[in-house]
This record gives sequence, C-alpha cells and structure tokens, in this order.
Amino acid sequence: MVTTAFSIRHARPDDAEAIARVHDLSWRDAYRGVIPGRELERMIARRGPRWWRSAVLKGTGLLVAAFDGGVVGYATYGRNRVPSMPYSGEIFEIYLLPEYQGLGFGRRLFNAARRELMEHSCLSTIVWALADNDKAIAFYRRLGGLTVRRAEERFGDNMLSRVAFGFASAPVR
Repeated sequence: MVTTAFSIRHARPDDAEAIARVHDLSWRDAYRGVIPGRELERMIARRGPRWWRSAVLKGTGLLVAAFDGGVVGYATYGRNRVPSMPYSGEIFEIYLLPEYQGLGFGRRLFNAARRELMEHSCLSTIVWALADNDKAIAFYRRLGGLTVRRAEERFGDNMLSRVAFGFASAPVR
C-alpha cells in the first residue's frame, strides 16, 4: 500500500530553495501574458532562495504546503497593509505548483493562513488579485470572498487592475 501525506506548517529556513521554486513556477503559470514579460522576470529573480530564507528568519508569516515531504505551495500573511479598509488581516500571497492546483490544497492553505491570522486577533481578511488572473479571481469567489475594492498597480510601463476580496467570517476548519 502506498500512502502520501499532505501537511501545512510554518516555513523553516531550509525550505527557502523549495519556496523559491514554487514562486518561480507558479508565478510564470499565473502571470505569463498578464504581467509584461521583462517585469515578470525581474519580479521572479528578486525572490530567490536568499530572499525567502531571510523572510523566514525575520519571522514573516509564511506557511508551506507539503506533499509527500516536498514543498508544493506557500502562503504569506500579516496585518492588512491598507488601514483605511475594515479588514484586520491580509493574505499577501498564496501559490501552489500548477500540477497541485484544483485538488483542494489551495483551500486548505488559505484557511490555515486565516486561522493563523485569527490567532493574532485578525478576525477579518483581505486578499488582492490581479483582475486578469482568472484562476485567482474564481478561487477567491469560490471561497466566498466579496469584491470590496478595485485599484490600479504599475508593472513597468503598464497599469494593471487588481481586485480586493474581503472575508469577514471565521475560516472553515
């Protein structure tokens, strides 16, 4: 009998290379054709293993999703960066390797990040997605997110629309 294990845990410094790999592959999958090519490459290059190791060592809210012992996804979270919005917590990023999407792992990772935020008295959560990232928009809507704001963000010479989704209730276990 073959058994496989899925788990979510806090990131460790020795996860840095695996997280950088997830970041690279998932960003290419999510943003190719959305974020201009040169800008996308620059953004990916900035976040190598050294950057992720530093984030872990600084105590950044960072969870990893592990499947069969290997890191297949991550989520970063913390206090909401837009104080004018009535949400105390924010999930900054949530990404899975493309081959692990659509299996329920993203939902579990999202809810785990929300529970972490709740443990730090952040009872409501906001998350932003680029408006042209159809998979992310559909994901947050399926989770019950309500569109609460739209904004523009500059990527190189291009302005792209982004959408904020608000989650006010407690996450599902």
